[in-house]
Amino acid sequence: QVHLVESGGGLVQAGDSLRLSCAASGRPFGAYTVGWFRQAPGREREFVGAIRWTGASTDYADSVKGRFTISRDDVKNSVYLQMNSLQPEDTAVYYCAARIGGGSIYYTQYDYSYWGQGTQVTVSS
Repeated sequence: QVHLVESGGGLVQAGDSLRLSCAASGRPFGAYTVGWFRQAPGREREFVGAIRWTGASTDYADSVKGRFTISRDDVKNSVYLQMNSLQPEDTAVYYCAARIGGGSIYYTQYDYSYWGQGTQVTVSS
């Protein structure tokens, strides 16, 4: 069992940057593949990016590729989502999610067992 808490959301202007954090407690985070998802009002929850439990590989949705970067610090039991060049369409509640191990990147919310409570990101134009 692992408990996830996101932080770092806020209100920014278009072109600004934010770094979201996902802190884990309960078990060492190093064994988990971690994904970031987001959900805007009236829309389905969508994949943003993920990092494998080995920490070596990441993948991102096309809409954020080149702007967002995921990293992890297993000593601090945390995963980060660095978001640059934010746009109004990035406005959403952002969630981190985790699953134990896994041999690849997982792209759907149904692949993840543990979820944080979400953090709001609002980008004004």
